Amino acid sequence: MSSPSARIKELGLVLPPAPPPAGLYKPILVVDNFLYVSGQGPMLPDGSLYKGRVGDSLSLEEGKIGARHVALTMLSTITTHFGDVDRIKRLVKTLGMVNCHPDFGDQPLVINGFSELMADVFGADNGVGVRSAVGMMLPGGIAVEIEAMFELHK
Repeated sequence: MSSPSARIKELGLVLPPAPPPAGLYKPILVVDNFLYVSGQGPMLPDGSLYKGRVGDSLSLEEGKIGARHVALTMLSTITTHFGDVDRIKRLVKTLGMVNCHPDFGDQPLVINGFSELMADVFGADNGVGVRSAVGMMLPGGIAVEIEAMFELHK
């Protein structure tokens, strides 16, 4: 398989601008051999946010698109604040949060939009880690927020 940076090009992915921190936190943090990425929202290529509530104003498929936008945003944040995505060995942990109606129960299917893109970029094994997917209210009405942890090559 190609390197992650080559896969991004091969897939024709367009990364949005990396969002500035929305509070007092670091967008990324490296501890030992791990890269932690703070919660990312779904930025669009024009810098606006993908908003809505799954099971209300957004369908399951539209929520999944929002999660895919978060994956693109996270890749942008990594390249902007960390550098070369090829230094990443694998995705370790994903916490996916879905802005959804209280009766909506398919949060894992929404977060698949993020997970599928990470598998496309980092590979079927290295792009899939452990994961949680929960429903909640999210800041600014964004559809999805995801934080992740990656293992780095030594």
